[in-house]
Amino acid sequence: MNKQINYPLASSSWGEEELAAIQAVIQNDRYTMGEQVQQFENMFAKKFGSRYAVMVNSGSSANLLVIAALCYKKENPLKAGDEVIVPSLSWSTTYYPVHQYGMKLVFVDIDLKSLNIDVNLFESALSERTKAVLVPNILGNPAELVKIKNFCDEHNLYLIEDNCESMGAKLNNKYTGTFGICGTFSSFFSHHISTMEGGVIATDDEELYHLMLSLRSHGWTRHLPDENKLCKKSSDPFYEAFRFILPGYNIRPIEMSGAIGIEQLKKLDGFLQARRENAVYFKKLFADDHRFILQQENGSSSWFGFSFIICPDVEVNRDEVTKKLSDASIDVRPVVSGNFLQNDVIRHLDHKVIGEHQNSQLVHDQGFFVGNHQFDIRDKLDYLFEVLQKV
Repeated sequence: MNKQINYPLASSSWGEEELAAIQAVIQNDRYTMGEQVQQFENMFAKKFGSRYAVMVNSGSSANLLVIAALCYKKENPLKAGDEVIVPSLSWSTTYYPVHQYGMKLVFVDIDLKSLNIDVNLFESALSERTKAVLVPNILGNPAELVKIKNFCDEHNLYLIEDNCESMGAKLNNKYTGTFGICGTFSSFFSHHISTMEGGVIATDDEELYHLMLSLRSHGWTRHLPDENKLCKKSSDPFYEAFRFILPGYNIRPIEMSGAIGIEQLKKLDGFLQARRENAVYFKKLFADDHRFILQQENGSSSWFGFSFIICPDVEVNRDEVTKKLSDASIDVRPVVSGNFLQNDVIRHLDHKVIGEHQNSQLVHDQGFFVGNHQFDIRDKLDYLFEVLQKV
């Protein structure tokens, strides 16, 4: 075996350009949300082919803002008592906004190959109260978004994408995060681009866009265009500066995050290419290792990381595996949340469970994942392979 090397979960994607962007904000002496954030939003919308983009302070806040905005639509709003179909494998803040707005989470199992929500279970989860399907694209891998969109259209449901792990992924040459009425993205440190903390919502719906502009900033009218879908604005700036129309939040990003995001977006295609080339090498290395179930790509994944699920008939203990990886300085984590139904917080959430959750439970008990990076990590993958051969 080669000598021990360090294989972290994530690494900085910044260069001199991002540091210069921060310095420019400092020199401008404007730190709260302003022109840099707006420029980043315009670039983001253009890049991903959406009409609008709204930047916030995290991907979790992006999920919150989407649910909040959908609750204030003039026609067919989400409301307390509605049901939202979700998979039992996702990050915690996929679920929390649904609960926080008084709706019921309806959990279905995942497809073990893709790790995404199992579309075949939707009919059994459907009820007269079902109002939306909230779909995370897990670890960069597109869910069956065309099938899900057809199901939602057939039953008059909102399709919401939690795309926080999957920036840059595509299905049928269309970016994930743009199939539904809204899609959320994260730009946290370990994600495809990093703006320190940060999140973005993409949408083509003008009313939702205006709702999010207001809800993001205290529920006031200040950031709304003069002609908007929510209210009639007066010509008095003194009045409109502190006019509140919705029970909103303060989840604005800082100006530095927008400035960094501009530089990161310029590099995104290169980052994605490196991640995909790493994935090709990873799949080649482990193609014949029948101890593990590997995530199967649907469409074009942006490969957030590399997951392993120990096959049920293999006498390998996951704790032994993860300890050997950690001892070898290879960062290892659970696959997202595992089966979220196993988390103690579930007792606080209004929910119901549809069917057995054998697949997400297998991920919970036997799954782990390691990081991917925005540069060539073939040496680290070779090292990972050697370590796992010794288990």
